[in-house]
Amino acid sequence: MNTTATIEKLYDLRLGVMAEAFSAELTRSGEVSLSFAERVGLLVDRQWAAREEARLSRRLKKANLKTPSACVEEIDFRTPRGLNREVVLDLAGLGFLGAAGNVILTGPTGLGKTYLACALADRACRRGFAAAYCRLPRLVFELALARADGTYLKALAALAKVELLILDDWGLVSLDVQASADVMDVIDDRAGVRSTIVTSQLPVSEWHSLIADQSIADALLDRLVHRAVRIELKGESMRKQGPQGGPQLT
Repeated sequence: MNTTATIEKLYDLRLGVMAEAFSAELTRSGEVSLSFAERVGLLVDRQWAAREEARLSRRLKKANLKTPSACVEEIDFRTPRGLNREVVLDLAGLGFLGAAGNVILTGPTGLGKTYLACALADRACRRGFAAAYCRLPRLVFELALARADGTYLKALAALAKVELLILDDWGLVSLDVQASADVMDVIDDRAGVRSTIVTSQLPVSEWHSLIADQSIADALLDRLVHRAVRIELKGESMRKQGPQGGPQLT
């Protein structure tokens, strides 16, 4: 058996990790306690693990989370801010993705809304789902540009495919008639099909007044709020606690 040729073929098949593991097995000294099937299985497992890690890396990079270090395991449940552990851990199970449900996080700045949203998106990416982070003011601007250069439908299609979309800073700016229609297109494509997490410093009761077209406001909020898990955070900004408050809390 020409082991050099075998290794070269593995590289040609883009199975580099398996090729390296195979080379290591050839140089292993001492008694081999594994059967042939077990040794082959070990090589396959290493290649599979490397490929899954690469896929996760691509999902996280594409998600472009504002807080890339956010994770469910590091969520602070000790600081009083109206955060229910059971509710959050239930969301972390990602059942809401299968049901195409939404999550609405509201409360003053500095209480960790963005961190919570990114932590759930990180969990989704690690479970094989595609996620994306957008600040609503920037998304409105990018949709306006897409409308101007003829790529609007392409932009909508890309957003519609994302299994978990974060819309951060909802209500930071008012939506004029055109912006209202654009955001409506995004949400309408996702309603009942994909999940959206919305974060806002304003309570849901004040959202309606920020949307210029009231008929669109009714339809838009109905699609967002219907079947949504709503978490209202309260209390003082966690930034006052220093580094222990967590990174990039908004």
